Amino acid sequence: MSDNTYTGVGVSPGRIIGSVRQMPKAVSEPPVGERLTHETPEAAADALRTAAKSVQASLNERAAGAGGAGREVLEATALMAADPMLIKAAVKLINGGASAERAVWEAAASVAEMLHNLGGYMAERATDVFDVRSRIVAELRGVPAPGIPRSDTPFVLVAEDLAPADTATLDPANVIALVTSTGGPQSHTAIIARALGLPAVVAAVGVTELAEGTRVFVDGATGTITVDPGAAEIQAAADWLRTMAALADFDGTGRTLDGHLVPLLSNVGGAADAVKAAAAGAQGVGLLRTEFCFLDRDTEPSVDEQVAAYRGVFDAFPGKKVVLRTLDAGADKPLPFLTDASEPNPALGVRGYRTDFTSPGVLERQLSAVALAAEGSDADVWVMAPMISTAEEAGDFAALCAAAGLKTPGVMVEVPSAALTSEAILGRVAFVSLGTNDLTQYAMAADRQLGPLAALNTPWQPAVLQLVRLTVAGSIAEGHRKPVGVCGEAAADPALAVVLVGLGVSTLSMTARALSAVGAVLASVTLERAQGLATVALAASSATEARAAVRAQLPILDELGL
Repeated sequence: MSDNTYTGVGVSPGRIIGSVRQMPKAVSEPPVGERLTHETPEAAADALRTAAKSVQASLNERAAGAGGAGREVLEATALMAADPMLIKAAVKLINGGASAERAVWEAAASVAEMLHNLGGYMAERATDVFDVRSRIVAELRGVPAPGIPRSDTPFVLVAEDLAPADTATLDPANVIALVTSTGGPQSHTAIIARALGLPAVVAAVGVTELAEGTRVFVDGATGTITVDPGAAEIQAAADWLRTMAALADFDGTGRTLDGHLVPLLSNVGGAADAVKAAAAGAQGVGLLRTEFCFLDRDTEPSVDEQVAAYRGVFDAFPGKKVVLRTLDAGADKPLPFLTDASEPNPALGVRGYRTDFTSPGVLERQLSAVALAAEGSDADVWVMAPMISTAEEAGDFAALCAAAGLKTPGVMVEVPSAALTSEAILGRVAFVSLGTNDLTQYAMAADRQLGPLAALNTPWQPAVLQLVRLTVAGSIAEGHRKPVGVCGEAAADPALAVVLVGLGVSTLSMTARALSAVGAVLASVTLERAQGLATVALAASSATEARAAVRAQLPILDELGL
């Protein structure tokens, strides 16, 4: 940082001026060695279980009022609140004489350390454990749970990082921008900030030292935070408000300046999201995350329950394409009836399509539910499997789809091997969709949740762009081409969207809030120009160079504050 500027990673565009509110300090640790006083071990254990159930109920209640990614995060955190391993470990300590507060504190530390040592996605779950621990201790003490500060006026929220349950309930009416000192571009905080349209910067070292009430200018595109903004920043913020008004409406047709059509689709997590996406002009759904049916459950949902849930999404897009991703369980989305929490490296373990190896039947029942839901809808339903690594797996999935009566099978390209063998894979399925979040993580061997690795974990990396290029190249055979979409966060970056179209990507799917900005920037370039910018990006020696070189040739980005 300079005297008045902090620099981090911009993860959601926007130019906002506001006063800083720091995230309150975490719940204080119970004294080391704190013992039971008047309570019996049985009564203390009962109090702990009651507190855990209360925290779980509170999180589930908040989940019911949230949507999309927010709901998924809250439901996953609610599961952790009643995790048998955590409760059992705490009760054991209580039986040894520890107070309930001290017991759950120490038990959570042990569980979090175990998850951290597992690495990858499971290491990210340690954040959930600490969040749940604080909430249970607060419940035992009879004090308010930790959370986002309340204010009568809008503010810029500054924190070291946010717990998943906090990011899931951010209210854009109060929090007008978000800045954290840690975290990465694909962390929970970043993803939900983008979904809410909040200007956001992560990995901005030192911002937690800002005094309460400090007036700052946040630029979510450049990743800068300026203290005591001057005339230039005030003008930039005013220009951003005008830009947002101008981009409020998307006309429902993604195209380049010369008329090359690029359907702009939306990523959704349920029927409520789908209705909002349709209202925002999305041309369909490029990613329906079906985990919303399975989270916060100890048993597999019935076929009838799944049919009802999927049909709600299909009905929001009559006559349009809806691409459904089959259950992506495992790693950071463990399910008690399907996944093994003891895996040594869950990010490389039994997740996504691979759960069919260990729990056959769940996928077939899900596909039957999808087919039944599609029969009662006018949507054009496509189905894809996550975590496909080989052409053989793609062929097996296509056979399962055919047996269920589903006519358009596809797969996610998230594993580098799938990108490198896309021609063989597309010989077995009708389409592929690039999940750039995981593809980047695996290509760069960089956990997408870790702030220190933020520079590695960007889809602007030349290696990732090369994998996109190879995937598209594999889609062209015998004079025809099969569709290659992008449904990862990369599609929501207007500059990168231009590069992806230049590389030959067929469709782009994103949070509904990004549709208008991506549509406006695409409409400013011809297909030939997009192809030229893709060449520029591929020739760069680093992600920073690629991004800077492309943005320098897209002046509309600065004009719009993107």
